[in-house]
Amino acid sequence: MLELPTDLPADIVPLSWLLGVWEGTGVIDYHAGDQDFSGEFAHRVSFSHDGGDVVNYAASAWLLGADDQRTPLVSELGYWRLTRPATDADAGPGLLPPLATREKPRDVDDVEELRNADDGFDIEVSVVHSDGVTELYLGQVKGPRIDVATDAVVRTAGAKAYTAATRMYGLVDGHLLWAWDIAALGGELASHASARLARVD
Repeated sequence: MLELPTDLPADIVPLSWLLGVWEGTGVIDYHAGDQDFSGEFAHRVSFSHDGGDVVNYAASAWLLGADDQRTPLVSELGYWRLTRPATDADAGPGLLPPLATREKPRDVDDVEELRNADDGFDIEVSVVHSDGVTELYLGQVKGPRIDVATDAVVRTAGAKAYTAATRMYGLVDGHLLWAWDIAALGGELASHASARLARVD
């Protein structure tokens, strides 16, 4: 049974089922041109919050080889948030402080106003990869399922070709299941990796 904390900021309640540290294994299966990539990997994902209105994200993965050998793969850091216009009561950009004080903390009624026509909530996910790729995903959370697609991908000059992605996350029987499709190395958007993770904290 999923128990949700009762002291969360209202804006992250729709994402609260993600909170915690998750570990497990998954499978890579991607084809680009004449290159085929496949294998099993170990994965550790952390979703946390620091009292603000965003969920912090960190993920690391290791390709599994013979004799328990682990080869590090790309790691990620990011932020997940409900889509809503910034107001004068929000900090930023940069380190700029808010220009106004909220009359009251945002509450469930404020969040309910963000519910979309599909009975979910629009979300924004920004993810930075250790290999020089940065992604902005847009999508929605609807109950214990999240579907997002890249709205923008930015790469450093030295990063490998990577142009688009979609991700799906779902809570099934107490496990976090996810699938990640990518368009990379000249290939079209296609299945890339999926995993099943268990909460470990």
